[in-house]
Amino acid sequence: MSVTLCTTCGTPSLTQFASPDLVAKIVYEGHDRADDPAWRESGAATLEDYARWCAHLCGIACFRMALGPDAPSLFELRDGALKYGAYTEDTEGVIHGLIYAPFAEYARDVHGVEATVHRHLALDEILQLLDEGRTVMTSVHFEIRRPERPAPGRGGHLVLLTGRTPDGLLHLHNPSGIDARSRTAELSPEAFEPFFAGRGVSMVTRMGVSATR
Repeated sequence: MSVTLCTTCGTPSLTQFASPDLVAKIVYEGHDRADDPAWRESGAATLEDYARWCAHLCGIACFRMALGPDAPSLFELRDGALKYGAYTEDTEGVIHGLIYAPFAEYARDVHGVEATVHRHLALDEILQLLDEGRTVMTSVHFEIRRPERPAPGRGGHLVLLTGRTPDGLLHLHNPSGIDARSRTAELSPEAFEPFFAGRGVSMVTRMGVSATR
């Protein structure tokens, strides 16, 4: 599978769904996730496994982007995170996660990534972390893909912040972006804040990603 690199920060632009052109149909029109012709590219062992899990893998997709173009497949990373307890399933089979602490342990132990959990994270702290050369996976509402609309809530989805522009805009990669503009986007801190849940994980990877400053 070819990997598209962002022209601003050099980070891969990837989605948690195998077919980027189906994201809008999946998230807004109820398109069956099992009807994804590219599902094998995710690394899933079966179509059933792919369809059940892909909607839950925004955090793993962010991590895959942070690792760079040579990162393992989405589901190989999922399998590794599962072994560390970064996802759990309840008695009814409902998937819960990404759980930050075991994920950070997995990132450090297996991939050599310096990962720090931030259970309480302010916007000015994000700016400082980005200026230190860290990428920051942050909890936001999924509707951040349409920031021109009022935010309906905070949290529940993860995006990857890779840096900020010279004029102070946050540069982010959204694994459930519905088009090129929303998959790699730049938002002012003021536009970002209403979607932001105030928590996340910052990382330093071998890739050393940072957006143009």
